[in-house]
Amino acid sequence: MFLAPRSLVSMMAVRAGSAALAVLLMVVAIGVSRPAGAADPGDRPLSVFTTVVPLATFVERIGGDQVRVQALVRPGQNPHAYEPSPRQVAALADADLYVRVGMSLEDAWLPRIRATNARMRVLDARDNIRLRPRDAAPVIDDSRGQADHGPDHDGRTSDQDQEPTHADHEHEAMDNHVWTSPPLVKSMGAGIRDALIALRPDQADVFRANYDRFAADLDALDAEIRVRLAPVKDRRFMVFHPAWGYFAETYGLTQVAVEYEGKEPGGRALAGLIDAARANAVTVVLVQPQFSPRAAEQIAAAIGGRVESVDPLAADYFATLRRLTDLIAGPATP
Repeated sequence: MFLAPRSLVSMMAVRAGSAALAVLLMVVAIGVSRPAGAADPGDRPLSVFTTVVPLATFVERIGGDQVRVQALVRPGQNPHAYEPSPRQVAALADADLYVRVGMSLEDAWLPRIRATNARMRVLDARDNIRLRPRDAAPVIDDSRGQADHGPDHDGRTSDQDQEPTHADHEHEAMDNHVWTSPPLVKSMGAGIRDALIALRPDQADVFRANYDRFAADLDALDAEIRVRLAPVKDRRFMVFHPAWGYFAETYGLTQVAVEYEGKEPGGRALAGLIDAARANAVTVVLVQPQFSPRAAEQIAAAIGGRVESVDPLAADYFATLRRLTDLIAGPATP
């Protein structure tokens, strides 16, 4: 069986950097953005921004040479603690479309960008997708109990009965890693296709044809993954950061996270994770390059296993999901 440690993520509120904010104010002052309703020159690619790299890959597949796509969060950077650069803020002032996915930095920056670029369309890639709650507790194995992640900052433990406060509800977020499921990416792609058609109707046939090819590739990937994972259905796999929830839900798996609400496990929780890994014959702990592998390495060392890095923010979407599938399924039968 598999355990993948949840990526250690501190859901930091993204603050406005002084340099980027200065550019934003300058854009407002000199009126860099085109007026609302201004005609879009058809001889240039549409300027599209996304929050993370995989979404940029999807836009490129559907838009082809009709789009110029940039992801705000570059490869290897943590989207939960990212601040746009002054150059990105300036470029956004002239963007045609922004594709969002629910990251905290979007809530901090999009209202400011829209104030300078009223004509920019914003597409929420999560539209028409049933969102799943962010994993609230690291269930290890129902028959052996569950991990305790130790005391919170105020000394309370996670297994103590507590009446949720309004702040707790505000903090409770839905899982925004919707792109980790190929069937959901098809839905996201349809929304991207329609947004591009609305911006450039004369290229509708191109966008539709590109989307159809992309959807066919996603269907093939989905079928391939289902075949590989069929022998290990219901398997639990351990991750550091809970980025693979939609993938797990799509294919009948359960991800087990090492990190909980942005905090590394304490000593008791770590011991529980190690015990669970041994009990379930876990040999691999999955991490992301954006986070420290320390806790994952401790678990792997204790069980005689290994740590493997799989990046849900990588540009090569198909290769990433195939690698994740191989790590969960184990060696292919000859």
